[in-house]
Amino acid sequence: MPPRRRGSSGYRGVRERPSGAFYAEIRSGDVRLGLGTFETVHEAARAYDAAAWHLERPHVQMNFHDVYTREQAQTVAPPPRLITDQDREEHHRRQCRLLIIEEDERAMAEWRRRHPEDVTYENAFWAERTVRHRAERGDRRRRKALAISQCDLVNVGGK
Repeated sequence: MPPRRRGSSGYRGVRERPSGAFYAEIRSGDVRLGLGTFETVHEAARAYDAAAWHLERPHVQMNFHDVYTREQAQTVAPPPRLITDQDREEHHRRQCRLLIIEEDERAMAEWRRRHPEDVTYENAFWAERTVRHRAERGDRRRRKALAISQCDLVNVGGK
């Protein structure tokens, strides 16, 4: 079997996520083992090498050839991120908020579908409000410019 090609990241077993983070994974038989998400491509490649050493892969299948023992691979690999109870609670809270938001969006979409006249009234209200606010803002600007010009006339006349 030919050696696996390196991905767009330039390292074996490392992929770039859309967020800009790097994800490392290694295959062991038919099983794909996720090694985690890392901030830099270098950290992800080091994590891959540590896992490859643990799985007793040949040295040619490593990303870096400056490591000669499993202990060295473990020391240069970034430490795994610990998932605490606090992390789990925060994840649960975010999932609950996400479900509430999704349900709210579904309910609003259903309301708009059933009551198109309300959507028309709401759009008209916001358009009228925008016109009114723009007129008020223009009026404030004109009054301010008038006050500044009168202040300048008083200062010039007083000198």
